[in-house]
Amino acid sequence: MTFSALAQAGLLLLAVRLLAAPLGEYLARVFDDRARGATRLFGPLERLLLRLAGDAASKDSMSWQGYAAALLAFNAAGMLLLYALLRAQALLPLNPGHHHGLPPLLALNTAVSFVTNTNWQAYAAETTVSHLAQAAGLAVWNFLSAATGLAALAAIARGFAGRDTTGLGNFWRDLVRVTVHVLLPLSLALALVLVSQGVVQSWSGEAPIAPLQPAAMGTALPLGPVASQVAIKQLGTNGGGFYNANSAHPFENPTPLSNFLECLAILLLPAACCFAFGALVRDRRQGRALFAVMLVIFLPLMLVALGGEQASIPALTQSGVDQAAGPWQGGGHLEGKEVRFGAGGTALWAAATTAASNGSVNGLHGSLTPAATLATLGLMQTGEVVFGGVGSGVYGLLAFLVIAVFLAGLMIGRAPEYLGKKLEAREMKLAALAILLPAAAVLLGTAVACAVPAGAGAVLNPGARAFSEILYAFTSGANNNGSALAGLDAARDFYTVGLSIAMLVGRYWVIVPMLALAGSLASRKAAPPSSGSLSTHTPLFVLFLAATVLIVGALTFAPALALGPVVEMFRLGAS
Repeated sequence: MTFSALAQAGLLLLAVRLLAAPLGEYLARVFDDRARGATRLFGPLERLLLRLAGDAASKDSMSWQGYAAALLAFNAAGMLLLYALLRAQALLPLNPGHHHGLPPLLALNTAVSFVTNTNWQAYAAETTVSHLAQAAGLAVWNFLSAATGLAALAAIARGFAGRDTTGLGNFWRDLVRVTVHVLLPLSLALALVLVSQGVVQSWSGEAPIAPLQPAAMGTALPLGPVASQVAIKQLGTNGGGFYNANSAHPFENPTPLSNFLECLAILLLPAACCFAFGALVRDRRQGRALFAVMLVIFLPLMLVALGGEQASIPALTQSGVDQAAGPWQGGGHLEGKEVRFGAGGTALWAAATTAASNGSVNGLHGSLTPAATLATLGLMQTGEVVFGGVGSGVYGLLAFLVIAVFLAGLMIGRAPEYLGKKLEAREMKLAALAILLPAAAVLLGTAVACAVPAGAGAVLNPGARAFSEILYAFTSGANNNGSALAGLDAARDFYTVGLSIAMLVGRYWVIVPMLALAGSLASRKAAPPSSGSLSTHTPLFVLFLAATVLIVGALTFAPALALGPVVEMFRLGAS
């Protein structure tokens, strides 16, 4: 690994750590209605939106069933409206490219994708989706899907911290507050900075490009509201691009500074959610412990990705490919990479985007080495808890924490408890559901795809690579990531339907069990800590929780990984 790549990684993680703590504190104040300065600034808009929500927003608190019902109903309604918009875009204004309405299955897949915070795109956006659908449909749900995850985290935190109550807060107030006080101002600030770097923000259709040679034919580059989309897609861990080349496109990510800021935005809110959880449960040590767990898992896999992309591949070296670092190249495996980012910058982004349930890319993931592919798959197959999506990463990690506390209790001969509350059989079952159902969606979807001609016939590469591509697709879908390994014709009906199911399972079969778990704990009395209480904020427990996440992931996915990227590593002669 080069010093440049390590310096980029170190600077990124330092910035995340410095900014995440104060942002997490601000998030907690927003959810507790203690952000007085922000209330004075954004209060009028918040009150207007709450009046539009009606009586539902006036309730002081909801049970976990009521909170879950409101969340699911809102997301279902949004999914239907977005589907209708995509189907009817040819009849609506702001369509300078004269795009047709999306086919039914593709519109369904896209609506499910954006509402579930996945942003899987089985199409080239700049030649398929109108400006109206981008701005009023996809960009809106980039905000709302992120706000849904943050609202769910706030409700779950209240349940864990609750004292003799069954309420988890009000979904409508949580949704409005986090959108108005957090997502909108952060996105506006980032969008303005990105525009200053050259990211496009326009309502024009195309920009004509003159040819360099007189005899050559000219072309035109599509324009649109790009910067506003990019800002919220990164901050909200959405990831869908305005352009098919995503953040490798110079109109989305033109400079090294824009690349750094966008990569920072990917990790910022997921990391801040750790500190927000600590503040909400009134034990900031718990938030710092969750952040430490994420780092313990992220760092080794990030280094594997960096090392894999910057190491020489023996098979290519024997073919005469120069992979050494020198004055004219950064070194490493440069296929599918933007030269302005290099192998190191692409590998760092790949690790961040798969860790944070973002899915945007600044290079072709289909060109990643087997080692980097293994790292990205591993980051997603932990359940997207390192760092995971906004909100979803923390409450997904809490499911593993419940299991870890139970195992630790068995080891020391004490009843498992967290934050002073006893964890019983119901909590264990709900945590197991939240962990196992998305994993089942990955493995069953991959198995069916490999077994039926409609699935196996969509791969463009033979052998282990084909299996890796299918496994990556269902891993990305079920973990609400949205990135793709390429080499797979995902626009086929089998994958549009199958991945839609995986995205729905991966999103809502985690949220609902965790809300039920929080509702169960909310009414339970908390016992004061004693000398026999398990400390869940110590370095020992941090390592134990990280080991639990890795062991569960290894036991679940190791056989599948052995059939894909591991076989590729040996075939390419990689160590």
